Amino acid sequence: MKKYFIAGLLIWIPLVITIWVLSVVVEMLDQSLTLLPESWRTENLIGVHIPGMGVLLTLVIVLITGVVAANFIGERLVGMWNDILRRIPFVRSIYSSVKQVSDTLFSPTGQAFRKALLVQWPREGVWTIAFLTGTPGGDVVNHLKGDYVSVYVPTTPNPTGG
Repeated sequence: MKKYFIAGLLIWIPLVITIWVLSVVVEMLDQSLTLLPESWRTENLIGVHIPGMGVLLTLVIVLITGVVAANFIGERLVGMWNDILRRIPFVRSIYSSVKQVSDTLFSPTGQAFRKALLVQWPREGVWTIAFLTGTPGGDVVNHLKGDYVSVYVPTTPNPTGG
């Protein structure tokens, strides 16, 4: 009996949590509809709220933001915005961390975290799983002799701090 109960839990728990997370995300994104004038909202246009319309609006906003940010003037504005956020003490630590992770995950090459490696860390003879993130860039390249790759080693208690 216990075996069947646990088997049932193993089926239902991931399903229920997935549905719950998706509903929270859709509900949160539906809040973007409050940016629209009230006369443009589905409740006023057709008399019924359509769940998920906020997801579409959010996707359109993200797409338009990407189009604006990808041109010369947009790049300058994004650079100024980054500089402003990096000057605010508490915001700087959060924004820089999230920006670094998102830049890595959504890099144009799309190779971040696609390959797992074994590296000797934290000392020789101890092997740890790491993720290939690319090749060293910037001034680091000037100080290295030979071929190197950049890796990310997730650490505890905060895996984003590796």
